Amino acid sequence: MTYRQRLSLFVFVDTCIVIAAVFFSRFLVNATLSVITLPIIITAVTILLSHHLLSFKLNLYKKSWEYASIGELLIIFKVVTGSIVVAAIVQKITVQETFIRLLVVTWILHMILIGGSRFWWRLSRNSFMSLNKNKKKTLIVGAGSAGTMVARQLLKNQQSDLIPVAFVDDDEKKHNLDILGVPVVGGINKIQWIVKKFDVDNIVIAIPSLKKKELNFIFQECAHTKAKTQILPMLEDLVTGKIVVNQFRDVQVEDLLGREPIQLDIESISEYLTGKTVLVTGAGGSIGSEICRQISSFCPSRLILLGHGENSIYSIEMELKESFCESHIEFIPEIADLQDARKIDLIMRTYHPDVVYHAAAHKHVPLMERNPEEAVKNNVIGTKNVAQAASWNGVKTFVMISTDKAVNPTSVMGSTKRLAEMTIQQMDKDSHTKFVAVRFGNVLGSRGSVIPLFKKQIEKGGPVTVTHPEMVRYFMTIPEASRLVIQAGALAKGGEIFILDMGNPVKIVDLAKNLIKLSGNSIEEIDIEFTGIRPGEKLFEELLKEEEIHEQQIYPKIYIGKTSKLYIEEIETLLNTFEKMDKDELRERLLMIANRKEDFQSVLSI
Repeated sequence: MTYRQRLSLFVFVDTCIVIAAVFFSRFLVNATLSVITLPIIITAVTILLSHHLLSFKLNLYKKSWEYASIGELLIIFKVVTGSIVVAAIVQKITVQETFIRLLVVTWILHMILIGGSRFWWRLSRNSFMSLNKNKKKTLIVGAGSAGTMVARQLLKNQQSDLIPVAFVDDDEKKHNLDILGVPVVGGINKIQWIVKKFDVDNIVIAIPSLKKKELNFIFQECAHTKAKTQILPMLEDLVTGKIVVNQFRDVQVEDLLGREPIQLDIESISEYLTGKTVLVTGAGGSIGSEICRQISSFCPSRLILLGHGENSIYSIEMELKESFCESHIEFIPEIADLQDARKIDLIMRTYHPDVVYHAAAHKHVPLMERNPEEAVKNNVIGTKNVAQAASWNGVKTFVMISTDKAVNPTSVMGSTKRLAEMTIQQMDKDSHTKFVAVRFGNVLGSRGSVIPLFKKQIEKGGPVTVTHPEMVRYFMTIPEASRLVIQAGALAKGGEIFILDMGNPVKIVDLAKNLIKLSGNSIEEIDIEFTGIRPGEKLFEELLKEEEIHEQQIYPKIYIGKTSKLYIEEIETLLNTFEKMDKDELRERLLMIANRKEDFQSVLSI
């Protein structure tokens, strides 16, 4: 119904109500059928004109009555009372008498009929919507302001296919209460029972301020049901209209890490990035590109995007130019191979970066087991080339991205990253450049992460392949990893290995189960298949060896490792001879040096 149609309808209805109220009041007060008299006609016309004028003045005809509440009732009170007061004044002027009893009865009838007609509109609409049998029964977790807003909008929104049937909340004061006609039936520990009792199809977590640990606990309760679980976006987005109530997002795996994301020391980072020249290697990769995005928010003067793949570098360049078009940052793409020492040095001499983030590396564990020589070329020689060029050209801070697989490595990839760490730690001793490494675990959503693989397997109907039921890993998000790398540069004094407090490690099989659940399937529908540990893998990863650990945090959730013994001569010997070795011999020597085995000297002398 258009506004003009609504206006015409309400003006007609109100006119009938006012006339009926006045003449019926005359009948009630005087007990006579002679209701059409001059004073009554004057009173009726006065109240009618006053009612319409005040209704337009107070926007009574613009109200959406399907959402009527106390505010609308107050406007009706003002309109009706104002009309009666005006009628009393007109009576006094025209007939020199005020019919008090008549006006009081008219006021009562006027209020009841006008208010009743409006709220009947709301009640009839609610009754019509309640007949909709196709809506999915929804349990709302959280009976606070956000949960109430969700329930209200679900009840009123015809486009939504959800209908709230119950609340759960751990606040016992709310138990057994009704909110908008929806009962609060218990706490979070009763979710499974409530889903069965009410035959719930959907669960909406409506607590925007929820911490990660609390969200993880709630989701684990929801995961034991067959209901689809979704989460309310930030309440501010609902209030500002960025998000509507039927745009709940699915719970993401990163919501379930059980810890809060790392926060940045904006002041210290701004001091060493704003207005500076920054170079990022591997800028087209998942980690490198996110580092570029976050660096750009600090407005460096120039950002050099260095990478080997032209398509990925082009993509991140276009994205940054569009996203930061008003920041006056100069984005400079450079295509180069880290093994080309001359080209790397030329780039450094051309731009003289203040800070270098070294994100380029070969990271795929099984592939590097098959190609150990390529891991050496890219991860060790490539890192050495970039680090030397940085030192020769006066770079102030060099931040290398490492991995938890560099601790007690059992793989070629982990070993080469450990050798790269040793290389830059040694260079820190002989250079004015501050060299640091940042070590963290698996990154959710990165190209080498298990998450994209699991999602593809789930889309195909399974099975989801997990190497071992006891396999555990530390996990973090791409933005979180990038923040750590950026923060490390601000904290760097030289020679450190920075480590993030990543909370508790996560079982890969539990991660797979959560992803299956998040996709709307059950474990019975999507099988999990164990394939066995792959070459170079181990059941768990450490972030530091015992002799490397500093117990004190230097920044919330960031630890610093002690510098251990560096085997630089042995690394140089390996780099000079690795091309003559077969894959097995090279793999063995990498592991011996990285793990500081006492017998690697005798192996090298053969």
